[in-house]
Amino acid sequence: MIPLPLARIAEITSGALSGMADPRAVVRGPVVIDSRAVEPGSLFVAFSGARVDGHDYAAQAVRAGAVAVLATRPVEAPAVIVPDAAAALAALATAQAAALPDTTVIGVTGSAGKTTTKDLLARLTGRIGPTIAPVGSFNNELGHPLTVLRADAGTRYMVLELAARNAGHIAELTRIAPPRIGVVLNVGTAHLGVFGGKEAIAKAKGELVEALPRTGVAVLNADDPYVREMAARTDARVTYFGRGEDAAIRAEDVTVDARGRASFTLVVPSGSAPVQLQLYGGHAVENALAAAAAAYELGLPVATIAEELSQATPRSRWRMEVSDRPDGVTVVNDAYNANPDSMRAAFEMFGALGRGRRCFAVIAALRELGDESDALNRELGRLAGGSGLAGLVVAGPGAEPVLEGAQAAAAAAAQRGAPPGHPPQVMPVVHVPDAEAAAAQLAGWLRPGDAVLVKGPRAMGLERTAELLLGGAPQ
Repeated sequence: MIPLPLARIAEITSGALSGMADPRAVVRGPVVIDSRAVEPGSLFVAFSGARVDGHDYAAQAVRAGAVAVLATRPVEAPAVIVPDAAAALAALATAQAAALPDTTVIGVTGSAGKTTTKDLLARLTGRIGPTIAPVGSFNNELGHPLTVLRADAGTRYMVLELAARNAGHIAELTRIAPPRIGVVLNVGTAHLGVFGGKEAIAKAKGELVEALPRTGVAVLNADDPYVREMAARTDARVTYFGRGEDAAIRAEDVTVDARGRASFTLVVPSGSAPVQLQLYGGHAVENALAAAAAAYELGLPVATIAEELSQATPRSRWRMEVSDRPDGVTVVNDAYNANPDSMRAAFEMFGALGRGRRCFAVIAALRELGDESDALNRELGRLAGGSGLAGLVVAGPGAEPVLEGAQAAAAAAAQRGAPPGHPPQVMPVVHVPDAEAAAAQLAGWLRPGDAVLVKGPRAMGLERTAELLLGGAPQ
């Protein structure tokens, strides 16, 4: 971050110094909310959570090198006392972003693919200047300002991921670090229960393009009608990416190899170049195109963009991580999160990777789907049950609609495939309580050369299933 004395931090956050804090003491960063991440020169922000109160770790943070603590009550350490820690963090990040007029802020939003696109775009901007981007999915009211506060006077690009849990949320995030380029990937069914419909989701995602200045650029998915319509909500220049001929940045001649990795010709207004992705799944093409479109607006030549996209590997964990065990079992860990759209994309990719092998999957009931929850989870079950698996494990609570759909689809598929005069062999569908039980169930099924897909909502923690199948502890 840009170095700031405590007196200035107190001024920005409307706070008051406490605990014999030296107003001239300078915070050089990083700003952290986990006392274990403190480094010399840090500012530790204390939050009171349901299970842990950061104020209890204030003295420990200062001993570890923090200059002071941003707190909501006096602590046994030098501190800046503020009424609201989250609001103070946002105010501090807003002031820091305003002090970096030469830094180009790029915002990325969408119902699916935000993190992968952000990672690809940060790799591309890194070719032309120092870049700051969130680790993993630091995309909410805490992660967003913490990422902004990592920037300093040398930062040329900030690639920020913006999530929407409610209407107005993205607008609030854009006020912290106003974007010059806004990338909107798609409007899907994630958080359908919160927003009430895709139109409301589109309205929330479109807050990003509304925040762009007239001199900015909106990068929109031409293949998604909800996203395409956002062009009318901005005075910024609009560029489109997609697979159709009307997209300025598009993919032609898309193919997918036996491991589920796509290759295509990247076409831009000035030329074309071949791309061979190391990322898994056909849906990665859209993520790559979105990153390419933003990078092209920044002046990168198509050959450089194609080279970087072809060399990129996953930066954020538990998103289409493909690992092979010594016995030839392949585990696809896509357990970071799930919604109906990403589930379909995952099974599509798994169908390519698992061709000619015995395949299994671990899934869990999807959440935040509102009145459509049962219907969408039943559809998820039908998707899994009819995908040619040798076995399906459904983990955790709320599994009844998933099981119903899976069992019906499995029975129908078995009936269609049964030889005349032979009883159908129905795929086993098993319900287990948690991630550990899922791994145990699969351990009894797997043979060398098999393949497993692990995917579910964040709350289920199914990455633990994948880690147990691979014989290791979480990294």
